[in-house]
Amino acid sequence: MLHKRTSSSILHRHSLSIYMAVRLSIMFTTQMVSVAVGWQIYALTKSAFYLGLVGLVQFVPMVLLTLVVGMIADRFNRKAIICLSEVAQAVVFAFLALGNFISSETILIAVFLLGVFNAFQGPALQSLLPNIVPKEDFARAAASSTSASQVAMVAGPAVGGVLYAFGPITVYLIAGFCSLLSAILVLFIYVMNKQIISREPVTLRSLLSGIRFIKSKPVVLGAILLDLFAVLFGGATALLPIYAENILHVGSAGLGILRSAPAIGAVIISLILSRRPFQHNVGHILFASVSCFGIATIIFAVSKSFLLSFFILILLGCSDGISVVIRATLVQIETPNAMLGRVNSVRQLFTGTSNQLGEFESGITANWFGAVPSVLIGGIGTLLIVLLWFRLFPSLYQVDQFDSNSH
Repeated sequence: MLHKRTSSSILHRHSLSIYMAVRLSIMFTTQMVSVAVGWQIYALTKSAFYLGLVGLVQFVPMVLLTLVVGMIADRFNRKAIICLSEVAQAVVFAFLALGNFISSETILIAVFLLGVFNAFQGPALQSLLPNIVPKEDFARAAASSTSASQVAMVAGPAVGGVLYAFGPITVYLIAGFCSLLSAILVLFIYVMNKQIISREPVTLRSLLSGIRFIKSKPVVLGAILLDLFAVLFGGATALLPIYAENILHVGSAGLGILRSAPAIGAVIISLILSRRPFQHNVGHILFASVSCFGIATIIFAVSKSFLLSFFILILLGCSDGISVVIRATLVQIETPNAMLGRVNSVRQLFTGTSNQLGEFESGITANWFGAVPSVLIGGIGTLLIVLLWFRLFPSLYQVDQFDSNSH
């Protein structure tokens, strides 16, 4: 019996390590490419509107495919879905690396296709973690997983900014290699808690079951929507190319550093929470972290110092990292395994695309009012959302512990 428990523990740690490596590789690729795409499309167009369109064309596939990809993640092997999605993304990166056909339009088409494949991959990747770790260990595992992602978000933009100096083709070739690596690594994850395959007939009712489940859980619904609207108004990262070139005057390397700064803060917080997860006052901490996100956005908007902007973005990342861990844990713990794909697909729509939709909003308002007023308006909007949520979702604010019976 002791031997079985020891072997199980070793497999658990092994699978969790590979899972985190896959998330690290995927996020590293995403962040590295986002710097290259943003810089390349701004170089081609000199337009804040086109920077916003990059976010929009990533958001549209999530909206169109949300119900379908959730059902697929519950009806088919989640590891296989991730593997195939990564291979498909590698093909897109190979196309971008050809270079001869690149224009603002072809970049947007490629980004749209990457959004399609991410739409399939996201719910499967998020739903795989509960199949790897016991429920009682999930809060720590979620923080560790978030930490791995944020490490990639630190390295990805910085590496992307440096590599872009050698041309965008270099960035896209390395991105393709990372995608193939992710596809291979995911096959070596050992699933300890067997995936419960949904056998429900594919009907409109079953497709909508994830939405119905979320609506029945006010705490989960409030957490998901809080992220959507807060990040929608606080999406300043889309305008970082403008800040780097026209306001802070730091070039593409500086852009990579600025893009890394929020992830540095998130890494610090995630490492702390993986060792000391929240025990009490979860709701209070969530609302405080989103408020801090809004305040940091306002300060960043008016800053003309590269150093101040860098440290404020770190603070922004700290607050966002806290929110990410709390929301992920609340959703995963309260959702049955057989519905994880559908629930996570809806969650992905609201949380995973909030950054892209926020980028589009920032691009549009920057096109109308200028970059600084756009970011300033976004930060103020985030604080107003927090105040509104106190009234709309009091049960979320009152959550004490990660336990469905504690609020």
